Amino acid sequence: MLVWERPEPPDRPVPAPLSRERIVRAAIRLADADTLEAVSLRKVAAALDAGPMRLYGYIATKDELFDLMVDAVHAEIRPSGDGWRQVLISLADTTRQAAHRHEWFADLIGGRPQLGPHALARMDAVTAALGGVDLGTAVPAIAAVDAYVVGVVRREITERRAERATGMDKRQWQLTYGPYLQRTFATGRYPALATAVRDGPHLDADQTFQAGLDFLLDGIEARIARLSP
Repeated sequence: MLVWERPEPPDRPVPAPLSRERIVRAAIRLADADTLEAVSLRKVAAALDAGPMRLYGYIATKDELFDLMVDAVHAEIRPSGDGWRQVLISLADTTRQAAHRHEWFADLIGGRPQLGPHALARMDAVTAALGGVDLGTAVPAIAAVDAYVVGVVRREITERRAERATGMDKRQWQLTYGPYLQRTFATGRYPALATAVRDGPHLDADQTFQAGLDFLLDGIEARIARLSP
């Protein structure tokens, strides 16, 4: 049985009562405070004042624990809105917000589909919102939005980690490397890029995210309109 189907051990009158929910909450606290490297069954057991072997009655492997952690975060992602476009915007925004609250989440999404109950509820809500759209368009449209969000949040989390590692925020990094770019562009070898950097828009992270999402949704909307009878 997968962890979602496997029953938990019966309650026992012990000093440190356990449940999968308590184990997952403790693991998330560890990961939020540090990284996924801080999460192990031994460390989670210590945080719960329990012996490591007790956890194996609830979770067989660390991979199962990670699956449960990811699904717990999916409970925070509740897309809503009127019409498919608003629901997809809500999906993108709430997924991004969840990743910003839990940086490690960005490291665990984007691969095989998540099959926990909260992840399935999330996808069911989004699929229902596109119920009036042909499945040949709806399914890849949802996948495209998910892929866009995963790419953006991974870039943003990588930027956060770089700031912590180097002690330089984005502005400080630009001031440090700006003179190099000016000298390089002055050679004339990269005229198109030089023009874009000089004259193009300089958007913050939220504006960049929204602009890219609008481009994607506009394309989906155009495809739906083209295929509509």
